[in-house]
Amino acid sequence: MNSAPVEKVAVEHIATDQPPQEANTRDLDYGWQPGNQIELLENGEAYFPKVFDALREARREILLETFILFEDKVGHELQGILIEAAQRGVNVVVSLDGFGCGELSPGFLGELAAAGVSVQIFDPASKTLGVRTNWFRRLHRKIVVVDATVGFIGGINFSADHLGDFGPEAKQDYAVQVTGPAVADLHHFALAQSGRQVRTRRGWRRRGQRPSLWAPGDGDGWVRLIYRDNLLHRSDIEEAYLHALRKAQQRVVIANAYFFPGYRLLREIRNAARRGVHVQLILQGEPDVLLAKLAARMLYDYLLKEGVVIHEYCERPLHGKVALVDDDWSTVGSSNLDPLSLSLNLEANVLIHDQGFNQQLYERLEVLSRNHCKTMPENRTPRGWLWRVTVGFMVFHVLRHFPAWIGGLPAHKPRLKPFIQQPRSQDHDPSPRG
Repeated sequence: MNSAPVEKVAVEHIATDQPPQEANTRDLDYGWQPGNQIELLENGEAYFPKVFDALREARREILLETFILFEDKVGHELQGILIEAAQRGVNVVVSLDGFGCGELSPGFLGELAAAGVSVQIFDPASKTLGVRTNWFRRLHRKIVVVDATVGFIGGINFSADHLGDFGPEAKQDYAVQVTGPAVADLHHFALAQSGRQVRTRRGWRRRGQRPSLWAPGDGDGWVRLIYRDNLLHRSDIEEAYLHALRKAQQRVVIANAYFFPGYRLLREIRNAARRGVHVQLILQGEPDVLLAKLAARMLYDYLLKEGVVIHEYCERPLHGKVALVDDDWSTVGSSNLDPLSLSLNLEANVLIHDQGFNQQLYERLEVLSRNHCKTMPENRTPRGWLWRVTVGFMVFHVLRHFPAWIGGLPAHKPRLKPFIQQPRSQDHDPSPRG
């Protein structure tokens, strides 16, 4: 694919309760932006202070979207900061997923709305027999943009289980803070996805014009925003991984919580190892979802026999979604490498072309793999091998077609809906969780 220069445009937004035009909000294709500073943030201990400080300093606008927000110490601190920001005149827009945030009380949300925070729920749904049924097509992104000058993106939700003092179930995860020209892309995207109409003097990028997935030339701080939706960008994140794997010459490290990619991605991982690239996978050894570990293990033999090194992180649940290739390409974001993230959920990652950042991420992942992981043996023929291969074959093919089956079923089109504050008599006290 040929690279194309990023077109600079002036962007303004209009606060409205009406959904934006699809052409303005969903046909967005961002190019590489040079001259950025990228800071790796590992776990809630690094992420929450940075985000909260930026929110406290906001003067004009806060755009925040997250898959999970709990009413625990992290959620209550965030709520207080957003209320204070709205009360001092900051335009605050919060977009929450209806499934991931389905346990939030009306009282918690009502306090935000009463302070002037614009709260929107993606695909809200009532429980059926006490069970949430809106499982698929989730708003899984985690993005924060403050005053269009600083942006955060990664895999960390606003919940206390991203902090070490949560205990054995505390999650291991990553995000980045971005300052520089790429924040304009994050800002434009977050505005469009939040339901604010976005006007530009010219199109953000002409339809059909797809920039290269590799930054042109050398230089620190190149950043590109990529995302997947269920319209025109269904496979952009997967294509970015495929492109990077095909270009790999020295090393590949992928740390991903939910690993069950399709044939194309598995094949490129295998092919990279075959041609002598040192390929390491860091996957869950102590998963928060047992099925994730069982599914990933169905693929181990296919990869191990070709020289792929597989580590299972056993310290606590792995929740990260990061990767690096050679010494200059990295990605951090919300997308797992499983059918839900690659085929159904709304996701967003940044691609990073920065040798310093790449080395820092590599060193952090090396600490993880050397000190807190169990390495899978290259040649293993455990008891029940034939049964395991048979079951693995069946599971592999079922899950391979799972997204297409789900996508083919008659289904509604989830949308952001404003939270409507109920009369106070219907509110109830928040119940802290975690």
